[in-house]
Amino acid sequence: MNAVGSMSLREIMRFAVAARLQAMHCRLAFLLFGAIGIAGAASEAESAAAPRPNRPPNVIVILMDDMGWRDVGFMGNEFVETPHLDQLAKQGLVFSQAYASAPNCAPTRACLMSGQYTPRHGIYTVVDPRQPPGSPWHKLMAADSKAELSPGVTTVAESLQARGYSTGFFGMWNLGRGRRGPITPGGQGFETVVFPENLGFAKDAYFNPRGDYLSDSLTDAVLEFIDQNQNSPFFVYLADHAVHAPYEPKPALRDRYAAKAARSRDERNDPSLAASVEAVDENVGRVMNHLRRLNLADNTLIVFTSDNGGTHQYTAPLRGGKGELYEGGVRVPLVVWWSALKNPGRVCDSPVASIDLYPTLLEFAAATPPSKQTLDGVSWAPLIAGEEALPSRRLFWHFPCYVGRSTPASAIRDGDFKLIQFFEDGGRHELYNLETDPHEERNLAQSNPAKADALQAALTSWQEATGALLPSQPNPAFDPAADRPRGGQQFSPFDATRRRGRSRDRVQ
Repeated sequence: MNAVGSMSLREIMRFAVAARLQAMHCRLAFLLFGAIGIAGAASEAESAAAPRPNRPPNVIVILMDDMGWRDVGFMGNEFVETPHLDQLAKQGLVFSQAYASAPNCAPTRACLMSGQYTPRHGIYTVVDPRQPPGSPWHKLMAADSKAELSPGVTTVAESLQARGYSTGFFGMWNLGRGRRGPITPGGQGFETVVFPENLGFAKDAYFNPRGDYLSDSLTDAVLEFIDQNQNSPFFVYLADHAVHAPYEPKPALRDRYAAKAARSRDERNDPSLAASVEAVDENVGRVMNHLRRLNLADNTLIVFTSDNGGTHQYTAPLRGGKGELYEGGVRVPLVVWWSALKNPGRVCDSPVASIDLYPTLLEFAAATPPSKQTLDGVSWAPLIAGEEALPSRRLFWHFPCYVGRSTPASAIRDGDFKLIQFFEDGGRHELYNLETDPHEERNLAQSNPAKADALQAALTSWQEATGALLPSQPNPAFDPAADRPRGGQQFSPFDATRRRGRSRDRVQ
């Protein structure tokens, strides 16, 4: 086993993050946010005045799409250049074991907006017409997933709005279709709503016909919103389409990274992905510049994270990727920046998740939690106040659906142990000690049956308590010879029959 393989999860993360932050000291003088230098921001943070009396902090949540745990510099990536995010990390709080509450976008976004695990809001996956329950390549009848966040859910935006916040949404919603109505951002607590199409972008496009780049245009809209609402507390939810594949980076950035990749032997160093990430970083710098020009930075809490793990080719040495409950599918970058943060530049090892953001923001805004809505997360306020760890707790995931090549599964993390329950073939379990086996290579379910049974019992109890839908019934239409559709192709019974006929012809 190589040196990295013998290191624990905490050692790997601390080594990577600490090395990156140390390297930044050597080029601190060059890391400037435009005309306003940020080199003195660490001492500035220490001497900053307390948040303005009677005014809660502004909040900016930046949620990336499909950004994996190591896709940014402050998480140890030495190929991509993210100076602005690295500076936030150096002055902020980095979470080495941050998780998305689901392995793909829609359920995590619902968890973030509701503060609830997936069984409570019922959005388990992206509802995809290419993979409806009962598709012939599914062994089990997948659980039905809602496509919309219920208007009965009180979102974090609505809770902050009730506290007097101006609220703005910018980017990809994925929790209900349409521009107006109760299931859109405008019906879920956001007063200002800007979709990519409002800025002239076609669905999933990174450039519009004018040649504008999506991350730039969304940031333009955010800066305008801040200008208009600078005299009151504001909540910005920037949900960029980046860095979702297929990438369409700025040509100059891509060419620079292509030359850089030619000198690298690491297959994870994709020029198009790296260029897309750097474009995001540039816009984080623009936001920080703007806050400082308006004298708002000291009273603004910034959270940067992702909706799920990265795609498989970029997540090594972690196992798996988007759509899976292995670490590569749910581990994400996370940094929190605020001038009131105690002991900036820390790395926190406490496992945290998307569900925690809601109670965290409520606490700092002194907002009232919804009275009839369970919040499953816990506040990060003790960590921001300087404590080293949160009290021990269990984290759960429930993904009873098919996506890509992934099959229905549920998972629990308790301390260093993580158990994944796969529902196919009568159910099987995989148990890992993440402290000694961060890459999930050694399944301990057979060698440590007591721990596996205890975690499965806890997982089952949680499933029952939350009303989790289970994919327990066999699919009567299952055909082992059927192929799932590729790309944008949609499933139809005729196509499935035709594929079955071709498969039988091949066998004969």
